[in-house]
Amino acid sequence: MTPTLRRKLEALAERREELERLLADPGVAADANRFRNLSREFAQLEPLATALADEARARDDLAAAQAMRSDPELRELAEEEIAAATTRLEELDAQLLAHLVPRDPRDEGDIYLEVRAGTGGDEAAIFAGDLFRMYSRYAERQGWKVEVESANPGEHGGFREVIARVEGRGAYSRLKFESGTHRVQRVPETESQGRIHTSAATVAIIPVEAEGEPIELNASDLKVDTFRSSGAGGQHVNKTDSAIRITHVPSGVVVESQTERSQHANRDKAMKRLAAMLADAQAAKAAAAQAETRKLQVGSGDRSQRIRTYNFPQGRITDHRVEGLTLYDLPNVLTGDLDALVMRLQQEHQADELARLTHDA
Repeated sequence: MTPTLRRKLEALAERREELERLLADPGVAADANRFRNLSREFAQLEPLATALADEARARDDLAAAQAMRSDPELRELAEEEIAAATTRLEELDAQLLAHLVPRDPRDEGDIYLEVRAGTGGDEAAIFAGDLFRMYSRYAERQGWKVEVESANPGEHGGFREVIARVEGRGAYSRLKFESGTHRVQRVPETESQGRIHTSAATVAIIPVEAEGEPIELNASDLKVDTFRSSGAGGQHVNKTDSAIRITHVPSGVVVESQTERSQHANRDKAMKRLAAMLADAQAAKAAAAQAETRKLQVGSGDRSQRIRTYNFPQGRITDHRVEGLTLYDLPNVLTGDLDALVMRLQQEHQADELARLTHDA
């Protein structure tokens, strides 16, 4: 580890000690918001403190073992303990470097999940429905809440477009690498000749706007239309013009909400999603400028990038961003067992960030 990186670790350790003192201050405890934010930061730094303490013990163990080398009777034991301590220090070095990877403040937050049919007609809509069901079941496994905000069903099943809000701790950190074009290769039910067709659907993962970082929306920039709801929601949906469509004129971004009974509630939902989309666009622009060569373009805004292929005849899933990331477990993945994909993509992202961090140091 370079001296620069070591100094960064020491600075984080000092910050943890400062947080410990602040959290013991009655004045800080009296401010609920500040106390909560500081407690969250302290909890994030706790694993770093543990790793540093483990490193100090491993260094002591290594020094003790090296001192034993001079005793002929203990030399063999000393060599074994030196090897064990050296291996442990290498492991801890990797752990400590991982703590230096910048955390995205949005990682623990909620998301908007958008799935849209791409090329492939009815089969693309059916596949979009398969993807939405896959993510919904994954969310259910995590104990997250999924609430559909807008849906346009396909004529023969699935969705032309479906948008949902997913609420649950860590939703963005786990699903942020899913944005892009997903391709499916299979024989459609309507195919009489048994030929394999290729269709596609796009996925967009948009973090819900972080508290304390609001996007200002000027009323003069918004075009608001009302229309009669046609989606889920009961018999009331097609009786009044309660659905809302908001267009942000400067950017051209359009959002709709029609799942609530009142126009006011639909407007509130639409405004929140619009703010999230504009904030995501800002973050995407900054990310693209800073990291043009990253394999996992989180927040790049490029929904056209083909990221994954689902091959039904072979039961295979291939992620095209990571070399060797192929799973022959398609049925289970489609039922929401995404852990293998999610963990591998997170590891790849961390490796990229560590390489950049080491290079910059």
